Amino acid sequence: MDAGQVQQVRSFNRAVTRRIGVLSDSYLGGGRPLAEARVLFEISRDGADVRDLRARLSLDSGYLSRLLRSLEGQGLVTSDRARDDRRVRRAKLTRRGLKEVAELDRRSEEFAGSLLAPLGDAQRGRLVAAMAELERLLRASAVTVAPADPAGADARACLEAYFQELDRRFETGFDPSRSVPADPEELVPPRGLLLLAHLDGQPIGCGALKAEGAGVGEIKRMWVAPEARGLGVGQRILEALEAHAARTGLDVLRLDTNRGLAEARAMYVRNGYREIPRYNDNPYAHHWFEKRGLRQR
Repeated sequence: MDAGQVQQVRSFNRAVTRRIGVLSDSYLGGGRPLAEARVLFEISRDGADVRDLRARLSLDSGYLSRLLRSLEGQGLVTSDRARDDRRVRRAKLTRRGLKEVAELDRRSEEFAGSLLAPLGDAQRGRLVAAMAELERLLRASAVTVAPADPAGADARACLEAYFQELDRRFETGFDPSRSVPADPEELVPPRGLLLLAHLDGQPIGCGALKAEGAGVGEIKRMWVAPEARGLGVGQRILEALEAHAARTGLDVLRLDTNRGLAEARAMYVRNGYREIPRYNDNPYAHHWFEKRGLRQR
């Protein structure tokens, strides 16, 4: 990793924390630190499950509990067991908490305006565009990609969402039982691998590898949630599957895809896959691809 890039990130972090008042114990002049203000904002008017708060804010469970106890002690928040699942605690704003969040919103709007006001029109446009790009890239850097149990809840959720999207997008709909199978037992080492991508504790993508024997494997179940597209998740999953294939002795990867998935075909071509004649009887496939020389990388 480039040392200059690392130093730029550190410099940026110092500039931002100083400029937005992270170091103050009275964020936006509201009399409480940023952490408490952010938890109030995330609970918002609709309330929030505590486990979701923890995931969204990347907070240690003990620290979040202390923040919630503090806010409860100030009469701003209540937390109770969810009616439909007693294992889940749900935080809600009190009437006083709702007023506090409304004031936080007002102060936040005012502060955002104070950042933009000294700049000319061109500078404001550049700053806002840079912020949007930075937010997107920070979200991308928060994505994790790791092996997962194909029978686990997150894997099942991803695969079900994947099948539902194919059913919407394919001209003839999609029935998994008619497609070339990729059963859970085929997607665990040494026969295969399933990777899941997570963001803020939620599964947002998947990709699988099946070993077909004689140094050949097949890419299956490549999918990224619509809200996470544009973050490079599919590329990371594909690269990780290729690296695993090479480590386990596979030198050739194949895959098939539907003509309605133009973005997927573009990614495969961009990564060195070339179109080949049909190699299976998948009724939903219109294009077949192959990549060779994985072990030479």
